[in-house]
Amino acid sequence: MSQKKKKKLTVQDTEVIMGTNGTIVQKLLDGNSNNHESDERLRNISEGNISIVGLKRRVGLISGTALIVGTMIGSGIFVSPKGVLERSGSVGLSLLIWTGSGLISLLGALCYAELGTLITKSGAEYSYILEAFGGLLAFLFSWISVFVLKPAMLAIICMTLSEYAVQPFFVGCLPGAPLIKLITVFSIVTITFVNCYSVNLATSTQNVFTAAKLLAIIIIVIGGIVQLCQGKTGLISKGFKGSKYSLSDIATSFYSGLWAYDGWNNLNYVTEELINPFRNLPLAIICGIPMVTICYVLVNISYMTVMTTDEILASDAVAVTWGSHVLGMAAIIMPISVALSSFGAGNGSCFTSGRLAFVAAREGHLIDVLSFVDMERYTPSPALIFNAFLSILMVIPGNIESLIDFFSFTAWLFYGATMLALIVLRYKHPYKDKSRPYKVHLSIPAVVFLISIYLVIAPIIEKPQIEYLYATLYIVSGILFYIPFVKYRIRFPHLISESIIQYYITNKCQLMLKVVPCEYGPDPDN
Repeated sequence: MSQKKKKKLTVQDTEVIMGTNGTIVQKLLDGNSNNHESDERLRNISEGNISIVGLKRRVGLISGTALIVGTMIGSGIFVSPKGVLERSGSVGLSLLIWTGSGLISLLGALCYAELGTLITKSGAEYSYILEAFGGLLAFLFSWISVFVLKPAMLAIICMTLSEYAVQPFFVGCLPGAPLIKLITVFSIVTITFVNCYSVNLATSTQNVFTAAKLLAIIIIVIGGIVQLCQGKTGLISKGFKGSKYSLSDIATSFYSGLWAYDGWNNLNYVTEELINPFRNLPLAIICGIPMVTICYVLVNISYMTVMTTDEILASDAVAVTWGSHVLGMAAIIMPISVALSSFGAGNGSCFTSGRLAFVAAREGHLIDVLSFVDMERYTPSPALIFNAFLSILMVIPGNIESLIDFFSFTAWLFYGATMLALIVLRYKHPYKDKSRPYKVHLSIPAVVFLISIYLVIAPIIEKPQIEYLYATLYIVSGILFYIPFVKYRIRFPHLISESIIQYYITNKCQLMLKVVPCEYGPDPDN
């Protein structure tokens, strides 16, 4: 039986998409066509004779592993790994906490591997919470992540990149804040352009910069081994002397360690673009996270063979201080390595952040144009540009670190909700009803759920501050937007003309960016 040849919609074919959960509802444009012709074309879409442009599976195993490793290993391990040492009190205990944090991250990621192979939509926590608990909790996650956490993270990464990129040119003095902000904005724009231009270019960039930061880590590890062979044990010889064993100290030490491992869930944000996700998602997690754990432990050992406790705690960039002790004239390698590492982490953060906004818009939780895809390059460019715009707005005042500090506890709140979602989906979609290509023992999500709840409560009890209340109020304010504007879709036609918004936002974005609507569905090319 012959099949009708499908054609792809062009910018001129489509005006706006309103459908969610796989339902296509759109108005078609055709210069001189009558309503009968438009109805006929709408029927063609519903019957599958016209295909909607969608995301393509172009992320392989190596690129997926590089995305995990590259976003987990940011500037933190080079700049400030002192939090764990300061709160644990000893070398031995801090190394155990670095290892334990890697193990907890691995357990959480394995749970995400089951969810990612069960629910093959991109969006990670958003998609899993939406499936298990419905729209409100998923909306609150996107409310916090899309508008605060993701753009703030990209801004911080690019600001770190800027500070260390200019460091070799300002020996003995500090560069001015306007210069740092200008380079930061340029970095955000560059990274966003790379991600908008091509998925292959973005993943290739991630591969290259991940290799560069791993090379820097190898230099630090080998330097530490040489120092150990020369008998310079330094701080490492103190073992567990001075350890702090109180529950609050251990909890906050783990909090610092797990913050350094953040990014272990990033591959789940791009599941729809991952080649053979049923195989490559678990495999990339199993390869990537142990690699990062080994790197973190060995790098910390290297630092401790050369530097004293006071030097580590006082240094603004531990890797740079280590380089001045060990590398001599070649110490300039370290600030360059921090800049390269930051660029790779920023690229990975931008890649995944855009997908979160894209998926949330596709479900009707954000404006529709953010769910559109470049008709030629198959990248969610409106969502990527929106994330960059918010990041640049946060760079202008420059007070980003405090924003992250008081919203970071919400990350583990939603990690815990995702672990609970896995347990709920085991009963909501039993194995006999829905195939699970990969499966973990139920004790694993249960343990990670308990750990996540404790990590949410620990920083608030340890150091209660009014800013945590502000963060909580921001979360609650999301409910005030969700109920009228998302659940009941209330509009104000007399105050803001919907046709004007549609024309000036949706149509103009389509024409400028050459983007078209996208609905979730299997990739016909795979």
